[in-house]
Amino acid sequence: MDAERPIRIVGVPMDLGADRRGVDMGPSAIRYAGLASSLESLGYGTTDRGDLPVPNAEERDPAIEGSNGRARYLEETAELSAGLADSVAGAVASDELPVVLGGDHSIAIGTLAGASREASIGALWLDAHGDFNTPETSPSGNVHGMPLAAALGKGSFADREWAPAPGLDAGNVALVGLRSVDETEREAIADSGVSAYTMSDIDERGVTDVVVEALEVASRGVDGLHVSIDLDWLDPRGAPGVGTPVRGGVTYREAHAAMELIAERHREEGLLRSLELVEVNPILDEHNETAALAVELAASALGKRIL
Repeated sequence: MDAERPIRIVGVPMDLGADRRGVDMGPSAIRYAGLASSLESLGYGTTDRGDLPVPNAEERDPAIEGSNGRARYLEETAELSAGLADSVAGAVASDELPVVLGGDHSIAIGTLAGASREASIGALWLDAHGDFNTPETSPSGNVHGMPLAAALGKGSFADREWAPAPGLDAGNVALVGLRSVDETEREAIADSGVSAYTMSDIDERGVTDVVVEALEVASRGVDGLHVSIDLDWLDPRGAPGVGTPVRGGVTYREAHAAMELIAERHREEGLLRSLELVEVNPILDEHNETAALAVELAASALGKRIL
């Protein structure tokens, strides 16, 4: 493992992309669970740059936009995404590995844009949801259901300078663990060129087989890999404190097995370019259990092993 490459922690207490409050406290909860000390114990130099400023929802108008009127707080999301992209790009340019803490999953728009500003990247998307809606198709208007479509320039996101990730191609995107997908998303994913693996695929093939294949897809011919971990990827019995829980997710052990495969590829190739942990909601959590799990998964992805 390339422990000489330092880590930059960036918090993004964003909850404007969701319809349930609480994920704005996710970065604090993950820090409280011992993220920095856990990564330092693996030999990483770790710098925490604090939190990016996020507008207060009570002081802003949702200003719903889109041809069908379904994209809430889009102006605020644009501002936040641009700032986060600069922060992530700055970390990469300084030969740091950015670890971004959410916040809702809309923050991935900025993370992906920054990570791919000067290089080609793939994306391993670990999530119960497809995040492939656009303002034209979203049934809710919540942007945390749109970040992957935004990063790939789908729908009206194609015309927004801050949204598409310049070095990300659909052929290097792998979604793993899907179990809650809107009808319009299902069609969009099928037509997009991304690779998608549902929980049924994991049940039939096993998590190791699926994640190995997904990593091959995401890493083929690119300069680096972005890994996005939505904690609702896991079954809510093990991760109760998430923004949008869905029954039937991966188990604790399956999640760690996936992280160990990421760590193995990174150990061999220096593949990992950026990592984010999103949708931890301490209000719904039990004894900070989900935030602690987020820390465990980050450490596992960055090289923590039993032996």
